[in-house]
Amino acid sequence: MSKELERAGIPTALLCNLVSIAVRVGAPRIVPTRGIPYPTGDPSLEPEQEREWRRLLLEQALVALGTAVRGPTVFDELTKAA
Repeated sequence: MSKELERAGIPTALLCNLVSIAVRVGAPRIVPTRGIPYPTGDPSLEPEQEREWRRLLLEQALVALGTAVRGPTVFDELTKAA
């Protein structure tokens, strides 16, 4: 779906935990998430910490959306810091 939106001129960012599959299928902008059961959160964190992590994830996705790419590109600054 993201590739079709991109062809129409609409940038997309795929937030996912299976990065290797996203790269293999050619998703243009890939933002890694935490894990399979909780891709956009972490119940082991305190609520305020989890909220902050989610905010950072959203910011990373916005950076990805604003970046021109040629082929699959992984935006993993957030997961490197985690």
